[in-house]
Amino acid sequence: MKKVVIRTDASTEIGSGHVIRCLTIAHLLKKHDIDVYFMMQEVPGNLIDYVAKQGFRNITTLESADLYIIDHYNIDEGWEQKLRVYTKKIMVIDDLANRSHDCDLLLDQNVVPQFETRYEGLISAHSVRLLGPSYLIMRDEFIKARQNMPDRTGKVKKILVFMGGTDPTDETSKILRALQETTTKFETIHVVVGNGNVHKEYIQAICTERGFYYHCQIDYMADLMLQVDFSIGAGGSTTWERCYVGLPSSSTIVADNQRIATEYAAELGAVWNIGWHENITVATYIDLLNKLSEDTSFLKQMSVKGLQLTASKGQPNPWLHEILEMIK
Repeated sequence: MKKVVIRTDASTEIGSGHVIRCLTIAHLLKKHDIDVYFMMQEVPGNLIDYVAKQGFRNITTLESADLYIIDHYNIDEGWEQKLRVYTKKIMVIDDLANRSHDCDLLLDQNVVPQFETRYEGLISAHSVRLLGPSYLIMRDEFIKARQNMPDRTGKVKKILVFMGGTDPTDETSKILRALQETTTKFETIHVVVGNGNVHKEYIQAICTERGFYYHCQIDYMADLMLQVDFSIGAGGSTTWERCYVGLPSSSTIVADNQRIATEYAAELGAVWNIGWHENITVATYIDLLNKLSEDTSFLKQMSVKGLQLTASKGQPNPWLHEILEMIK
């Protein structure tokens, strides 16, 4: 049986996105009878127990494997070169294009200016490059949801709030205040947090008090996205999940690594960029909420653009075929 080790991390500082997308990869590889292990550090906000509940063991020392998958902003070619005595192949998942890699395959699912060429000089000319949102890492629930999308009219009656698994800048609390102060009325409001959100008990209490639906560390995000008309979200990989199911949304930039992709997605009309989190106040979110009823055609076109940008090349998750070919 083939063996794959995934080196990634989650923490209160870096969030949970790396681990969550690697879990998607792990589950799909497992369906092909591949043994998958994670290698994660025990840092505050880690998801080691959550990954274990998903059926994957965490290892703490390097082991021999057919493939190492690295999804970590603090790892570059120096560590990757040391891996060569433990593995035949190395795959890197990156979003930044800011350091060199020693890898056989690189996956970057983001749309940014010159995304097809920005890894020139950073990886070997022989490395396979899977670049852009046609190579999105998508869970089965999103693939099914895309096949069952509602008609997006641009009218907003139901809202989803999800600012990432840890929400380190506590945007959710700002939004909850804005929802209390806005004069715009909504039929339904869903608020999602991750286990790593240090404010989750407070958020749950507010949701209970106001009759909002509260969700923590869920595995049915795609279903929620089908139920609502607009999402208030953060930049990062969830941006492309929203686009994938045609859900119009706003993005708050909560980390430097989200800035370029969020700004470019907004330029393309796929998302509403409301800016850097330090410049975003409760009043900003109130203004956003009040504008949702003003231009339904704008939101409807955002849905169409998101769907166009995230169309796969052939079958969904085409990167899976590349991995299987690499280690066969």
